[in-house]
Amino acid sequence: MRLFVAVFPSPEAVADLSAEVARLRVGRAAAAGTNVRLADPARAHLTVAFLGQVDAGRLVDVEHALDIAAEAFRTRDLPAAERPAGGGTGPAVLRLGGGTRPAVLRLGGGGSFGRGRFTVLWVDVRGDVEALRVLARLVRSGLRRGRLPYDEKPFTPHLTIARPGDRIDRADVAADREALHDYLGPPWPAAELVLVRSHQGPQPTYDRVAAWPI
Repeated sequence: MRLFVAVFPSPEAVADLSAEVARLRVGRAAAAGTNVRLADPARAHLTVAFLGQVDAGRLVDVEHALDIAAEAFRTRDLPAAERPAGGGTGPAVLRLGGGTRPAVLRLGGGGSFGRGRFTVLWVDVRGDVEALRVLARLVRSGLRRGRLPYDEKPFTPHLTIARPGDRIDRADVAADREALHDYLGPPWPAAELVLVRSHQGPQPTYDRVAAWPI
């Protein structure tokens, strides 16, 4: 099974982003019939870790690793290797009434990467991003300790908007990139870590396998 771990934005955040995308040139191109491969809002997510193909027999090990990571994040009882330099708990710990509240995030800013037919438009993440980075480190450390597969590329929180490639002019991509610099969506709490199974194909689908409060 093909697995990844994600945090999903709130419906309000997704709706606001969808309205912004509709105003972009890539959105107008899609409305005019150009296949710019807009991301499906129903599947909008921030990937925390991508595992790829995992044997079904190891699913229990994946869930165990994520359960430990989510608990450590909720309590901010971080292993020494995950604590910020200089001691203490760092900006990831946000205490209210003796507990910790979820990291509050916003979709905002963004840009593009790749060129030609590999061009991708994306939106950035604002708010308690350091907390999100701590969560990613905990998740990946747990997967590593469990000798489970995952993509080791550096964690760069972002949400893909479209994969227009070279189907629209480069000037249009540049204009959208500039427009995204001024975008800032509504705040939302990152309250849940989700293990997702993806099914590839012309119309990819996602199945929620398990979830943990964070």
